[in-house]
Amino acid sequence: MKPNNQKPGRGVPYCRNQWPASFRGFRSRLHSRKIQLILWGTFSCAVVAASLCLLPMQGRAQEVSSPTPKLLTRAHPSSYVLGPGDQLTIRVVDLEEYSDKNVRVGPDGDLDLPLIGPVQAAGATIESFKQDLATRLSKYIDSPKVSISLMASQSGKISVVGEVNAPGVRDLSGPTTLIEAISGSGGVKTDAGSTVIVTRSIKNGTLPIDGSKLDDSGQFSTVSLSLDGLLSLKNPSDNFTLRPGDIVSIPKASIIYVVGDVHRPGGFPLPARSTMSVIKAIALAEGLTSNNASRSARILRPNPTGEGKPTEIPVNVQAILAGKANDPSLLAEDILYIPHSTAEAGAKRAAEIALQVATGVLIYR
Repeated sequence: MKPNNQKPGRGVPYCRNQWPASFRGFRSRLHSRKIQLILWGTFSCAVVAASLCLLPMQGRAQEVSSPTPKLLTRAHPSSYVLGPGDQLTIRVVDLEEYSDKNVRVGPDGDLDLPLIGPVQAAGATIESFKQDLATRLSKYIDSPKVSISLMASQSGKISVVGEVNAPGVRDLSGPTTLIEAISGSGGVKTDAGSTVIVTRSIKNGTLPIDGSKLDDSGQFSTVSLSLDGLLSLKNPSDNFTLRPGDIVSIPKASIIYVVGDVHRPGGFPLPARSTMSVIKAIALAEGLTSNNASRSARILRPNPTGEGKPTEIPVNVQAILAGKANDPSLLAEDILYIPHSTAEAGAKRAAEIALQVATGVLIYR
């Protein structure tokens, strides 16, 4: 059969294999492009539809996940003690004057309330203040239902100062005892004194412990406690709960001095106790020198009034070291003086000279 060399024309079937190569490539690319456009359009429509469907769900999710403002009463329980600057919301059922009433405790610790007038709030816990309001409002409404929310706390702070490792002002996040306040400030330093002093404004009540007293102004309640006794809980009532505005102070330890013929003269603190023995003081001064006259040592004790000459107390350190005399106690600001033995130093110097002369004679011979 002869090959068909006739060019395609009208009425002659057009065989795909007979298309020019360039046209077949263009048609193939056009077909692929159509498929891509169809796929891309389908994908875009799907994305838009999914976005439109998810918008209501996203809005509901945001509504659910949006945090509800928390009242400070969750962090501060009903035992929280009110103080100047605290902001409260007071609500009383069926009493229009107390429909979400926002008030702030004044600098004097008072609240000026409808129907009641000025009421002392500072120093009272939220629970006790709520009961007080219910009692006062009972003349206007039967069995008043009172609720109090602490919206902002400005007074929930205490101060820990003195010989602690991290002194400063600290927030009260809940009931805090005296030991917890000291521990939260890094604990006491090694040169801390023997006492801890707590001061409270009388507006916040008096300190709930035996031995507390008012200062000269009558505006503050103070107490001085033994630091050793507190930390060892010898009297558990000493570890009372602090209130906002309380000040905890730990003074520096008192000093005793050792001077004269010792290896390291100087001042030494009395760590958490009021006295120190003579032997311990000498040990802190790294012992006596060889030329000491410890038999003639003296304690110089300042006059309690701070005036006049100090009292001299003879002390025979040599006899104490030999166990032949009692070891007296040094008090704060005492000076232990160990004199120098001139006679012993002279005898020692003479022996050194004699030894040098004898050595020279032997060498000469």
